[in-house]
Amino acid sequence: MKRALVSVSDKQNLIPFVSKLVDLGFEIISTGGTKHVLEEAGLKTISVEEVTGFPEILDGRVKTLNPYIHGGLLGRRDVPEHVKTMEKLHIKPIDLVCVNLYPFKETIEKPDVGLTTAIEKIDIGGPSMLRSAAKNFHDVTVVVDSADYAVVANELDEQGTTSLETRARLAAKVFRHTAAYDTLIAAYLSEQAGVEAPEKLSLTYELEDTMRYGENNHQRAWFYRDALPKKYAITNAEQLHGKKLSYNNIKDADAAIRIAREFNQPTVVALKHMNPCGIGQADKIEQAWDRAYEADSISIFGGVIVLNRHVDLATAKKMHQLFLEIIIAPAFDDDAYAILAKKKNLRLLKLNFAEKDESTEKEVVSVMGGLLVQEQDTLQENPQEWQVVTQNAPTKEQLQTLFFAWKTVKHTKSNAIVIANTERTLGIGAGQPNRIDSTKIAVKHALNAIDDTAVMASDAFFPMDDCVQYAAEHGIKAIVQPGGSIRDKDSIAMADRYGIAMVTTGIRHFRH
Repeated sequence: MKRALVSVSDKQNLIPFVSKLVDLGFEIISTGGTKHVLEEAGLKTISVEEVTGFPEILDGRVKTLNPYIHGGLLGRRDVPEHVKTMEKLHIKPIDLVCVNLYPFKETIEKPDVGLTTAIEKIDIGGPSMLRSAAKNFHDVTVVVDSADYAVVANELDEQGTTSLETRARLAAKVFRHTAAYDTLIAAYLSEQAGVEAPEKLSLTYELEDTMRYGENNHQRAWFYRDALPKKYAITNAEQLHGKKLSYNNIKDADAAIRIAREFNQPTVVALKHMNPCGIGQADKIEQAWDRAYEADSISIFGGVIVLNRHVDLATAKKMHQLFLEIIIAPAFDDDAYAILAKKKNLRLLKLNFAEKDESTEKEVVSVMGGLLVQEQDTLQENPQEWQVVTQNAPTKEQLQTLFFAWKTVKHTKSNAIVIANTERTLGIGAGQPNRIDSTKIAVKHALNAIDDTAVMASDAFFPMDDCVQYAAEHGIKAIVQPGGSIRDKDSIAMADRYGIAMVTTGIRHFRH
């Protein structure tokens, strides 16, 4: 008679599967809560203690770590010495293992869970059995996912055994599963111990979707979500309407919600190709939309829009007039949704903005041969602490506008220049190989809108005074920049020449 060892935390669809195994002549070994559930369903089982001749000890910490279990899993049926040893020691082969693990992830996701509780949810026997069975997949079928119950049951029913191909696939799945499980434990314990830069970095993500293609249609792509995702994240956004998100949609949407996280008053962010093309703020979201649109009515076409307030009908009617890729908001009024949903391809996403200030995960960027890891640029700054370096100091209103421009420029690809007034961005120059070209682009976009309230932000210092001079000649009245150039004095002197107020932050915001 064949033997199956069944011990699971997640008992979903377990009874039909084990019932099928019993019908096919399997003897069932089980333990603890799983044994109780199976026997309540009328399925006869053998306890682990009967197999090992040894009781569970240490509050169940030790029960399956025994040669009568692992010998039955690891013994090779095609090696005479193994068979001889097993017969001599009365070790019976175990042909199928159905095991899933203690819910460690689910435990640490709960609020206020302490280290002691988390440690007790670290499974030891389960991974050991899974790894033993998976190593010996030529002889043993191993099932770690209830999604595979039907495949295994059907093959056993039709063929009397599972195919080697299936066993190999299931074994690989086991090692992926245990690797992910161990990664979560390692990350949790490292965090508890205050380890910032572990000598070995393991990451685990779960497949969310297979994309139609990547950045371009000749590139294959996949979307994975963090095993412990944050709430304020595209992976947690609820898509209410529209086409499936593309690879580029996801990248743009992520960049857009990072920007929106900066602002508390009603704000609309318009983004195109990973750069903001317009940001507007006002007392009401409709007016904030008007200002974001006015900031760059050309580039907003085909863009991603984030509103940090619910979308009302008036705002929806205005957005409906344009071709937009994505609209993200905390909520959509019913009539607003109805009008926006008339465009079948427009993606409408609902995101919990109440969680925008949650702690952030580190950023991971792939390079050929490795990874770069860094903290997200979520530094909270106080403009009152900035240093005035010119003869003229900014007014209170100018300082507020400089702060608005500064929060925008940190999310613009370097070299980055942002020109803004109290209501909106006026011009954005992004991603140029030199700063003067970014300045010229920003001024060109802003030119007709530049007035006495217009200010400029630069994500890094000015290597020469040409940017300051160009800005001054085109009506800029105040500038914020990090400072730190060996030629700072030249830029300061140029600002003084034109009566511009300049402040330095001491912090740069490169965005590559």
